[in-house]
Amino acid sequence: MPPDPQKNLDPAQRVKILPRHLAGPGPADPRTAWPFPFDEDWTLHQSENGVAFAVSPCLRLWTHLHPEPGTSGPGTWTIAANSVPFGPRTWQITFNATTPVELLHGVHAELLDLYLEDLHSDRDYLFGDADTTPAAYEAYAPLFAQGWGHSVRTDGTQTFTCWDGLAGIRHRYASTGSDVPEWMAWGGYLSEPLWQARFSTGTPTALVAAFTASLISTEPVDRAVTDIPSQFRRQLYLTTPVPKPAPSRPPAGPPPSPGAGRIR
Repeated sequence: MPPDPQKNLDPAQRVKILPRHLAGPGPADPRTAWPFPFDEDWTLHQSENGVAFAVSPCLRLWTHLHPEPGTSGPGTWTIAANSVPFGPRTWQITFNATTPVELLHGVHAELLDLYLEDLHSDRDYLFGDADTTPAAYEAYAPLFAQGWGHSVRTDGTQTFTCWDGLAGIRHRYASTGSDVPEWMAWGGYLSEPLWQARFSTGTPTALVAAFTASLISTEPVDRAVTDIPSQFRRQLYLTTPVPKPAPSRPPAGPPPSPGAGRIR
């Protein structure tokens, strides 16, 4: 069994670690996950109990954090799109609140990019123009370069499994007409996952691709040792500890007088 790389570290020590799918959620701060220009035209609503909403100026996009304190559930992040303001949802993405915040940020950053491209062009990237929708393989092709396994079943699903067996993505490539999500991802063991993400049918492939790109990124993430899931510490790689701030020192005293002798 590999040693625990954080065994001798202070619980408050901050470290840079990989892989991302086992790193824990990080700070559950909407402003960390949401890169939207709230000082311009996007709207942010936050309540004292931690619930938060962000809404686009066109009122067709919204994203929501709903924590569930005092329950067995960790809470949920939700992204949804309505083809008309306040209409039925065209597509939806949900994440457990235990999902690493870097994955959330990657998807929301791409959401903002697609929104701005739609705003400044005659395309409709967010609502499925055939000419603007990338093929599904663009979301999963990068997984092969990182050594992920691949299996295909006759029920219309294909599954991609991380090289360590502790993350996966399932893609439903054949429509069944059910409410089963088109894409599902998880970290940890599928039977008892650390986190899960679900992308409904109709979700822009670019958003799934942004998620997978962040998931397999080799850029380490910053965590306090105490926030790292304890059951997977031996599967994590410690890159470089984040140095603690140097303690402040009192100013140096004046030099001794040149004529002073040694006291005996």
